[in-house]
Amino acid sequence: MDKHLHIVCMDVPYPVDYGGVFDLYHKLKPLHEAGIRIHLHCFEYGRGQQAELNTWCEEVKYYARHEGHKGFSHKLPYIVCSRSSPQLLDTLLQDDHPILLEGIHCTYLLNDERFSNRKVILRLHNVEYQYYKQLYHCERSLLKKMYYLHESNMLRQYEKRIADKAVVVAVSEKDGELYRQEFGAGQVYTLPVFLPFREVRSKAGTGCFCLYHGNLSVAENEQAVAWLLKQVFSCLEVPLIITGKDPSERLSRLIQQYPHACLISNPSEEEIQDLISKAQINILPSFNCTGIKLKLLNALFNGRFCLVNEEAVGGTGLAGACYVANTPEEMQETVSRLYTRPFPADEVAAREALLAGRYNNKENARKLMEWIW
Repeated sequence: MDKHLHIVCMDVPYPVDYGGVFDLYHKLKPLHEAGIRIHLHCFEYGRGQQAELNTWCEEVKYYARHEGHKGFSHKLPYIVCSRSSPQLLDTLLQDDHPILLEGIHCTYLLNDERFSNRKVILRLHNVEYQYYKQLYHCERSLLKKMYYLHESNMLRQYEKRIADKAVVVAVSEKDGELYRQEFGAGQVYTLPVFLPFREVRSKAGTGCFCLYHGNLSVAENEQAVAWLLKQVFSCLEVPLIITGKDPSERLSRLIQQYPHACLISNPSEEEIQDLISKAQINILPSFNCTGIKLKLLNALFNGRFCLVNEEAVGGTGLAGACYVANTPEEMQETVSRLYTRPFPADEVAAREALLAGRYNNKENARKLMEWIW
């Protein structure tokens, strides 16, 4: 008997050009190859309809997101209310297939009693209230700070209210444990993110620069770059390349003040991968301790040394494959120590041992299917 699965995505998961859609897109193929007939539902607000998704899905449907003031409510977080769609709910009620919700963003239906007896799985990408609280701390704009703080408070109440209304599948043990302890969720599993990487391809030898990469339009990432420049690389004569999407004018001006740093704006995917593979050190501190850092996984599969702080790897199981430094002085010492050291073959083997089993898309799809059926 055929197995059908509804998947509701917060965004159109193709092209795979930002971290938020990696897990969404890369689980489609292994589920399809396992015989699952996928009915994909996407909220579309600028990325357009994508024929590529039809390769893996029985059908793909698109729904408008209510942006701006139309998405606000005094009862629901904006990321949820803006993705409320009566059309989507009516479509899902036409059968009794299980439903996989990709993120808190897509959980509007959990407030509808018509789905109270339906098998619903919530893929938890972040503890969203914590994520928005950290955005609040990183943001400079007063208006945005007010929004992030309000959304964080709304999300904390909301996540507690819906935590026991679905089977929760978190991307990290830390997030899953919080849902158990703080929100009283009954069924909680942990499943690593689905990735395009199949094997560790880190190059032996020595690179000639350090690299920070990320979406530079995100306040947290801009803060990380500013911290690296002011606190770490101001005292080092080591080249630092900073690359990513849509850097602000303020960040561009800051980078220009440091003679050993340069900015590559809006690189192609091929350019990013080339930089990651050629860097001596991928340096990726974070000020956000929720979820999993896909840029770090990319660097571990494809780059040489990875230098992070505790917040970047806490609860992820990845600390053993990284060099961890928390203070500027520790970062400076570690950069100086690693910069001229050839990347050893035994670190490649250690990464293979750590990553190959954990990030196996076929095996993880099998686990997900067991929890659903």
